[in-house]
Amino acid sequence: MQAEAGAPLSAQDVPAAPPRSRQGLLAALVAVAVTSYLADLGSKLWAASALADGHRVPVLGDLLSLRLIRNPGAAFSIGTGSTWLLTILAVVILVVIVRASRRIGSRGWAVALGLLLGGALGNLTDRLFREPGFGRGHVVDFIDYRVFIGNVADIAIVTAACLVALLSVRGIALDGTRPGGE
Repeated sequence: MQAEAGAPLSAQDVPAAPPRSRQGLLAALVAVAVTSYLADLGSKLWAASALADGHRVPVLGDLLSLRLIRNPGAAFSIGTGSTWLLTILAVVILVVIVRASRRIGSRGWAVALGLLLGGALGNLTDRLFREPGFGRGHVVDFIDYRVFIGNVADIAIVTAACLVALLSVRGIALDGTRPGGE
């Protein structure tokens, strides 16, 4: 496509995704978010009822096991004394995702933001409703990778980060356009 006789289109010249297409992308984002959230919630309910605190259950020898812990911090137990701050950060992330979703024009971004939304909601639910209290709850972690222990929400968040990096390297903007109209 070209804007004027021989001039390539810029990102501003490329029309945004039509409303019907955008609705489909938003539906995909919501479906991915709900699926990842429910998978996280269900797996945590199972882990909390089936696993004994701290007891290791080998799954793949020493490489992967199940071990239930309740994590007051973030990844690698960073920020264990700042649970309220982590709760506020999760809410800010959710607001940013919802606002960004209005501009979505790419299936890849719909999946990435859906995974990020579902994962953030999963860990936020723990922070809001688990012991020791509202906004200070400890996150249920149970997948032991030997280096750290995580959960399904963490898998969704890391997968989302990898997708965002891949989309960025490929030059695909949130609205589905590419710089230079390529």
